[in-house]
Amino acid sequence: MTRSIAAAIREALLECDPRAKVMATRKVARDWRLGRLSFVFDVEMPEVPGRPDAPELLPPGRMPKRGKGGSERGRIALWHALAHIEFVAIDLALDMAGRFGGEMDEAFVSDFLSVAADEAMHYALIDRHLRSLGSHYGALPAHDGLWEAAHKTRGDVGARLAVVPMVLEARGLDVTPATLERVKANGDKRGAGILQRILDDEIRHVRFGANHFADVAERLNEDHDSLWKSLVSRHFGGAVKPPFNDSARLAAGLSRDLYGSIACS
Repeated sequence: MTRSIAAAIREALLECDPRAKVMATRKVARDWRLGRLSFVFDVEMPEVPGRPDAPELLPPGRMPKRGKGGSERGRIALWHALAHIEFVAIDLALDMAGRFGGEMDEAFVSDFLSVAADEAMHYALIDRHLRSLGSHYGALPAHDGLWEAAHKTRGDVGARLAVVPMVLEARGLDVTPATLERVKANGDKRGAGILQRILDDEIRHVRFGANHFADVAERLNEDHDSLWKSLVSRHFGGAVKPPFNDSARLAAGLSRDLYGSIACS
């Protein structure tokens, strides 16, 4: 009997060890692509995914300052923060496919398992780079704001799409170019290559979110922009702040008309 896609995703989500989660995620995406998993949602997704014992998770306000970007301490802190973002992003994409795939369609599952595999690859690249700097994931504390956003939107696929890809991941499109320039200025060619790869992939990831959100709005017979603004207002605790990378956002399917009207200056 063919194993269900939901069971395979749940197993990957519950994996605690980062390396094992990377491998499990890649296997789920590959098995789905090769037709080895059935489009069946017979198990629930976990409320909290598997996590390693470290890093210690702190509220954002209690996170220590990174230090100057050019210092060794500052560089390690930057790459550790990026490793945590990408590690949690694996779970965000897996949970999106496993929690909402049954009410959406096979294309939705395919898109977000593709995202999960990309995030797993990003994490592996960053982890290797972090180790080359003499550190490792878990050596510093991290915050859990990304997963909190997923938990708050666990009952509504429209809200999840509006907040996670179209706000939080879109924010990555805004801030990554400046980080990339700082990394280049420090002479870190390998790090710059990793960040460029992530930026290119994230444009596609946000576009997946925007496209599926448009499908949800059409299905509900709701105005696209009004629905997005309503869901962001209801489910996102922070502000949508400039500066914006308008060209990357447009390539990802987000027009300035959509987010500009609710941006906080």
